[in-house]
Amino acid sequence: MDHRTRTRTRTTRTTRTRPAAAVAAVLALTVLSACTGGPVQGRPGASGLRDPYFPRAGNGGYDVSHYGITLDYAPDSGELSGTTEITAAATQSLSAFNLDLDGMDVESVTVDGKDARFNRAGQELTIRPADDLKKGASFRTVVRYSGKPRSFQDPDGSEEGWIRTEDGAIAVGEPVGSMAWFPGNHHPSDKARHDVRITVPSGYEAVSNGVLESRVSDADGTTFQWRGGAPMASYLATVAVGRYQVTTGRTPDGLPLYSAVDPSEAKRSAPALALLPKVLAWGDKKFGPYPFNSAGAIVERGNTLGYALETQTRPVYSSAPNEELIVHEIAHQWFGNSVSPKSWRDMWLNEGFATYAQWLWSEDHDGYTAQEKFDGFYEGDTDVDDEAGDDIWAFPPAEPPGPEYISDPPVYHRAAMVLHKIRQEVGDPAFFSLVRGWAAERRHGSASTDDFTGYAEARTGHDLDDVWDTWLYGKAKPATP
Repeated sequence: MDHRTRTRTRTTRTTRTRPAAAVAAVLALTVLSACTGGPVQGRPGASGLRDPYFPRAGNGGYDVSHYGITLDYAPDSGELSGTTEITAAATQSLSAFNLDLDGMDVESVTVDGKDARFNRAGQELTIRPADDLKKGASFRTVVRYSGKPRSFQDPDGSEEGWIRTEDGAIAVGEPVGSMAWFPGNHHPSDKARHDVRITVPSGYEAVSNGVLESRVSDADGTTFQWRGGAPMASYLATVAVGRYQVTTGRTPDGLPLYSAVDPSEAKRSAPALALLPKVLAWGDKKFGPYPFNSAGAIVERGNTLGYALETQTRPVYSSAPNEELIVHEIAHQWFGNSVSPKSWRDMWLNEGFATYAQWLWSEDHDGYTAQEKFDGFYEGDTDVDDEAGDDIWAFPPAEPPGPEYISDPPVYHRAAMVLHKIRQEVGDPAFFSLVRGWAAERRHGSASTDDFTGYAEARTGHDLDDVWDTWLYGKAKPATP
């Protein structure tokens, strides 16, 4: 994600926790267990993963490997009908488990082909399979649902979820908005492959992550089949429906490119989007092989969202992007997408790397060096970067004080300064070996701040405690740069 701090208005909301819903979910599990008669061999999975900022996000007791999502969307009415097939493995013996789904009407649920009881309580869809699930067992859950998917306001005041546009809709999910349009384990620590099949009226385009495998038109409209490929945190899933101008191609290395641009933004977007092959090739050299099966962009009209989002393989831009923003969101494909945060407290690993990539791009393309960028932010020199200012010292990048702060300047710019301090400490050869090694060894996984700090010291052979204490966790501006 990028530039949220320019457009979002901070609010005093701190979380979406719903105490009444939590109580209702527990009561629902009790009722469901009582209805079975006889002893229960398993136990209910947790209804949240206790993320430090979004404690109700995600669910315990299972690990998802694949989502098969089938959608039918009517842009004029806003009605969506969906079927999501979830393949998962039980990490404990389960008598019941939860999925995150906020809104929509659930029509039926099956587990391994058998009808399952279910109950709704807030964002929790509680499911009681006909038979308990044994630890280690693979199981398939199919949820059928319909209605008008909603958008919701983040703690920092921005909008996410399923957002209707002038000619369709755009789905954006950071941090928990994907639960507006498909049920799942919506926490970045549980990554899975996603395939999306969506039918829309004739004349509309429907875009998602990965590679377009087929496009079939008939009397009912046009059906697009998208294959996601690599594992993905659900907040990076997207669907965009509209009357886009679509361009396709390949990089010199053969990577498929697919971009969908609102016609009103096509001319202004063209120069930046033309840089995609160059930016991808540069990223290959800096960070290691590109981790996905395609690349591209979705460009909406007129600042639809107020921010850009690094949706996997195909970032979403609120309006025509510039060169700097393209670099930032493409860098996220390595850092944030392939290597995802274990919790939302680890956001600096996403944004710090993507912001530092902008500094490196500038350095390699006759702009300010990374050292000049670092000095400019330390001195608050807006001639070097117009986002330099005292707000980057508001809190340590590894410890945002609440969920409304996870997209604030320290998580971007001071986090990039942390990476530059490592570079200063260990030298360029060791630093870039660290960056490429981190991207390779954590490829398609999730990682925490502790994972990174431990890896950095082991990989470089340097004691970096001063960097962590002063720049990553220090509460005030360091006395010297």
